[in-house]
Amino acid sequence: MYKIDDMRRNGILASSIGVTSVFCLALAPALPATAVPAAPEAAAAAAHGAAARGTARAAVPGSTQSLPLVPLGDTRPRGRLAGPVRELGLSRTRVRPFSLLGVVWDDPRAELHGSAQVRTRSAATGAWSGWQDLETHHAGHGPDPSGTERAGGPVRGATAPLWVGGSDAVEVRVRADSAQGRQAAKPGRHTGRPLPAGLRLELVDPGDPAPAAGAGTVDDGAYTGGTTEAAMAASAADAGLAPLGATVIPPAGREQTERELSVLRGTDPELDRRAEPRIGPRPGIVTRRGWGADESLRESGFGYTKRVDAVFVHHTATGNAYTCAQAPSVVRSIYRYHARSMGWRDIGYNFLIDKCGTVYEGRAGGVARPVLGAHTLGFNSDTVGVAVIGTYSTARPSAAAVDAVARLAAWKLGLYGADPRGHTYLTSGGGNLHQKGKNVRLHVISGHRDGFATDCPGGRLYGELGTIRTAAARYQGR
Repeated sequence: MYKIDDMRRNGILASSIGVTSVFCLALAPALPATAVPAAPEAAAAAAHGAAARGTARAAVPGSTQSLPLVPLGDTRPRGRLAGPVRELGLSRTRVRPFSLLGVVWDDPRAELHGSAQVRTRSAATGAWSGWQDLETHHAGHGPDPSGTERAGGPVRGATAPLWVGGSDAVEVRVRADSAQGRQAAKPGRHTGRPLPAGLRLELVDPGDPAPAAGAGTVDDGAYTGGTTEAAMAASAADAGLAPLGATVIPPAGREQTERELSVLRGTDPELDRRAEPRIGPRPGIVTRRGWGADESLRESGFGYTKRVDAVFVHHTATGNAYTCAQAPSVVRSIYRYHARSMGWRDIGYNFLIDKCGTVYEGRAGGVARPVLGAHTLGFNSDTVGVAVIGTYSTARPSAAAVDAVARLAAWKLGLYGADPRGHTYLTSGGGNLHQKGKNVRLHVISGHRDGFATDCPGGRLYGELGTIRTAAARYQGR
């Protein structure tokens, strides 16, 4: 199953064709391609069902509108001592339909010291929303500074994306922080940090779902991306857990999970080889095909790290105004924002979890593999990034989402013999909290803020990490 290792070059898989041919031989024929297990929550079952409706008809792929921001009104500084523009944006502008937005800029090393606010018009009602803040301190999400991902193309800085639902008009304003002190008070003198260069508003349409024949009306669906080589390779990476083209990897009981581990550790030297493995039952996972990934958006091949020693928990900071039936659309939108707007090779997170506890496969390469993500700058190697969809600075995460994080961590860490209650040492790749090369002691299940100075995963979700560690250990039988 894991002959894929023989085809790596510098950590990146060299040939998607080879992956498909190897993994097609290992498919489990007993499970139908659209088989869907019973989800633990009713809402999660609905999301699984939306993801597993079979081949969609006339599905429309997503799109991205990129609009340059311009000086607003009479805000351009004047005079000999005038500094750079302090406010950029767009007045109320009618645009093609979109559901998620964010602001990007040219240099990923630059920070936006200021505020970014948006208003949107509902495509359904025509009503304008109030002003909403975008999370501007988003630099801690991304590929490591010295990683090959940053060398592969134009990576950009960005705010966190915000899910606003179906919209057809937008207004945005981005303001630099005002300088403090006496200099700021001098007439005609504009001080303070400038806004980053190349500010643009990105408007993401996740694509219009289409129901399968006879399926009736659906809230959301999967744009499957067809049967391209890239789509087949992404699906084949999960061979042995589900057949080619499956939309859901069904949950497994403890005995089945331990049998799978026994097979896997016979082919992958990095996996736990102890006689009595401590691993949680594998949870059900909606595959990339299940949530409708357009595989043409990502770079070809897959990137891997050596093993998984820790899990970093995140929130997506996309807001909480989504339903569980819309979650596949949110995932598609984040994927497009990461890959197209920010210039990453794929979605940054390894897994995403919605408020109903449904788990979604993130970055391509196989859910049981140590896929190299772009989620915790400086600590992407030998770790997994799990993001709960929503913003949890003040809102409390659902019990279903917290439990899903614990179940996923119990399984994924169990593949490598890691105790969810324990600590591990990771070498920093560089960041604003730990200098490059520093050996850092961290919880095996940590929050993003433990590896980078950021609010992520939000104070309320961070406060649940103790519960998640205890539950994950219990699921491992510890």
